[in-house]
Amino acid sequence: MSSSLLAEDHGKLIFQDDFERNESQETKDEIGKGWGTNSRSRAAGNKQVDLKNGAMYISMHKVADHAVSVTQPAEFQDGAVELRFMLENEKDSLGLNFADLKYKKVHAGHLFVAKVSPRFVELTDLKTGNMDLKTRELRLAQKLPPELQEALKAKRKRFPVKLKTGQWYTLLVTVNGDQLTVKIDGETIGSFSSEGMAHPTKRLLRLAVPRNAVVDDVKIYAKTVQE
Repeated sequence: MSSSLLAEDHGKLIFQDDFERNESQETKDEIGKGWGTNSRSRAAGNKQVDLKNGAMYISMHKVADHAVSVTQPAEFQDGAVELRFMLENEKDSLGLNFADLKYKKVHAGHLFVAKVSPRFVELTDLKTGNMDLKTRELRLAQKLPPELQEALKAKRKRFPVKLKTGQWYTLLVTVNGDQLTVKIDGETIGSFSSEGMAHPTKRLLRLAVPRNAVVDDVKIYAKTVQE
């Protein structure tokens, strides 16, 4: 599918990166083009993102106490993220986490996430689910009442897939109102509607990698922007 067609379907192209560049050193993250990581705060500054072969290789360091988070500012209300990805191990996964750090009623701005693994795609509303501050406090204290535990189950939807490790795929995640939809290689894997997806302004894209993932050709589209 051409970029021009995607732009027509999903709005204005506001960011793209093909990672066709070199780093000046190999000890620290040096992605460039506005990308950030949590390596300094979570992995003692060790390198977790490597640009090579024209792609972004993300790998959680052995001393890290949190999944790798690779961030790119991207502001829109409705829009889409397209990228190519490869998972090299059955246990690997890639999450596209949408956030708004200005929204203080959830932990770390978490709104919702689309997680892709070789066996499933999982769509989760974090804003009205696990990352709501009050809910998170109860969850960490292991004091979630049964009715809330049950309600949280409705904040997540999982769809089975069969992806091959070591193979490139094209992922398209679209946000339209309260609906989050995932396509892989042009095939719709699933959609999930929940309140958190309709948050007025998504301001940050986080690529969440708890083990390893390879990413290339990232494109972000904004169909509508909250005034």
